Amino acid sequence: MKLPLALWPHHDGSALYVSPQTPILEGRVKLKIRIHQSMGKIERVSIRQSDSGEGFLSAPLKRLHTRHGWDWYEGFIIMFNPEVHYRFLIEISNTESYWLNGIGLFELDQPDRDDFKINTHRRPPSWASGAVMYQVFPDRFARSQAADSRKLPDWAIAQGWSDEVIGTGPGTSEQFFGGDLKGIELHLDHLKRLGATILYLTPFFPAGSNHRYDASSFDAVDPLLGGNAALSSLVRAAHDKGLKVMGDLTANHSGDKHEWFVSAHGNPKAPESEFYYFGEGNKTYDSWWGVPSLPKFNWSSGELRRRFIQGKSSVVAKWLKAPFGLDGWRIDVANMTGLIREDNFNREVATTIRETMDQVNPNTFLIGEFTSDAANHVEGDSYQSTMTYANFTRPLWRWLWNPSEKREEPQLGRGRKQITAKQLLELHSKFAGTFPWQLRMHNLNALDTHDTGRFKSFSIPGSQRVAAGLQFTFPGIPMIFAGDEFGLDGYNGENSRTPIPWNGEREFDASMIETYARLSRLRKSHRALVDGSMRWLFASEEAMAFARENKTETILVIATRGKDRHIEFPRDALAQPEQAKNLFGNGELRVVGNKIRYESVKLDFQIWRLPSAHR
Repeated sequence: MKLPLALWPHHDGSALYVSPQTPILEGRVKLKIRIHQSMGKIERVSIRQSDSGEGFLSAPLKRLHTRHGWDWYEGFIIMFNPEVHYRFLIEISNTESYWLNGIGLFELDQPDRDDFKINTHRRPPSWASGAVMYQVFPDRFARSQAADSRKLPDWAIAQGWSDEVIGTGPGTSEQFFGGDLKGIELHLDHLKRLGATILYLTPFFPAGSNHRYDASSFDAVDPLLGGNAALSSLVRAAHDKGLKVMGDLTANHSGDKHEWFVSAHGNPKAPESEFYYFGEGNKTYDSWWGVPSLPKFNWSSGELRRRFIQGKSSVVAKWLKAPFGLDGWRIDVANMTGLIREDNFNREVATTIRETMDQVNPNTFLIGEFTSDAANHVEGDSYQSTMTYANFTRPLWRWLWNPSEKREEPQLGRGRKQITAKQLLELHSKFAGTFPWQLRMHNLNALDTHDTGRFKSFSIPGSQRVAAGLQFTFPGIPMIFAGDEFGLDGYNGENSRTPIPWNGEREFDASMIETYARLSRLRKSHRALVDGSMRWLFASEEAMAFARENKTETILVIATRGKDRHIEFPRDALAQPEQAKNLFGNGELRVVGNKIRYESVKLDFQIWRLPSAHR
């Protein structure tokens, strides 16, 4: 069917289309779908859902009303199970029909894995909705005066704050700049200025490296960061300023200097012997990607579960309780945790962590790291959000990739060819469209992280403003990796962990600070950017347009890579486009006959507010 993108039938999991947003088991859920009249005379619209694994079609949906050329239909599903999948069948004639699912519109029937998804699981805490996250790598953020008096361990190679960061080879993990928790506390006002509401700390446990993902204990804060008292002080100060604080936990592995591993290595009779995957005589062992310093946990051990993730005396629970009071956890390499050969404890570990967190404080937030496709592995009964690169970060990098860049970035920049905005839409839809809506609204949108190079270093010069705009207007929680707002560079994960130049220790571009602050203010002022529906309107090689909508407003977003004077879509795509008010970018939207047009410039990003079509 040759139908403009802006007039495609639409449904998603937002409140405009799904009610209630918090369904109960065996309860009824109302679903709406909008279909533009240009699609033709609709004979019937049905919903295909399942009951305990058996699929069936509903009775025909009822047509509610017509607004601005759109027919609105309503039907319902029953929550026969905690997790229900569904898709729509649109029949135009006996010979022409279409399926609408989470990733698009199709003539042929589609697999269940691509359906819309809804569940009865507990929703994320209210404070996570509308959040802006700020990620800090403690060794590189800020250094307090107390750091000068701390004796360094033998592994650490002391560095000055202005020294260059090693990206590969010897010394990469041993470079020690001495950032600490008090240093972070002294700069909380910077986070507030940016509009951040969550401070996410990479690991703070004692370890044998600057990244601390090789914990030697989970029972104390690294003295090099200031110890337990410094964490308590930081969390208390953050809470006083309205910030939440999240920690980072490695449920997949410990360090090879961890007390549990040291006790069991070479000692099969040790109680902790069952905590890891040891070979004969406990001399050899499995580890994360074969890295000897990161031995992998064996979650068949009940005792490991009790000590680490299960119950109010566990590691997971300890740091959520007073005197520390963390507000949640990000679980490192959640996609690999509990998986090895024939063993699969992945979901058990995740749900146990969530259960423990609920016992201690139900108002906490759990994020899982899934570097690739996560939608068909996360339903919401454990992880309430994912740090994933597949649905936002990688497509964005590919669209705004600098064609003259010869380097590859290991995590995000394989295959240096640019993609089009139309391909970005396709990738985002495939990797994001099948998440349950509440998960999709809380997934992290990152330009880069401590595990990747910096976006600025690989993208078209000047494109970070466009990328940040999309980061704050796509569904999900925008996550700023400390230093992005200073325009810092980095060609891989290690090299991107640059000390923040608070006192001008290295060149930086402060213009992005106000950009992030302004985008945060817009997100806070316009709820449609938080949980509103997302509907694509236009996608070409160089430009894209989409709308975020709720019952009170429509937010129109246009982003361009190159100059494109042909951004045009039907007037019926938006209600009352003549009333568009620019919020960001100062661009002029024109209505010409039955078309909405915008003439862009290179690397353009615009936001307008329009009336809602639903008032």
